[in-house]
Amino acid sequence: MSRTKNVEAFCSICGAIKKFEITGEYSDKENESKRWAKCKTCKQTQVIDLSSIVLSNKPVLDDIETKESKNYTPSETYLVGDIIYHKAWDDYGIVVNKLFMSDGQSSITVEFKKSGNKKLIESIKTQPGSEVI
Repeated sequence: MSRTKNVEAFCSICGAIKKFEITGEYSDKENESKRWAKCKTCKQTQVIDLSSIVLSNKPVLDDIETKESKNYTPSETYLVGDIIYHKAWDDYGIVVNKLFMSDGQSSITVEFKKSGNKKLIESIKTQPGSEVI
């Protein structure tokens, strides 16, 4: 059996599923599936349980209903699970995560059919007469 060096798991610091690098064994003999791992984004170390990691966490994009999609615009607000259409990329995707930043802004992570996983801004406030593309 090969050793896993990188896994995807929930990072309690980032608040999202991130890539982790396995850094060491957990000293508790009862929990052989637990390992120390470092988040590749925030660099914080935490204990993760390898037995609870879902290997396939990407949404199925083949069956999304394009009729139910919303046109993406940075001024709108979206929910996890919303289907969006990005006009500039001519691509459909599903909102898989939402992050709120300390400055009051928010961003969404969207898994697109063609473009893959992308982060987009949302709820941006525009002044009258100006439009964000």
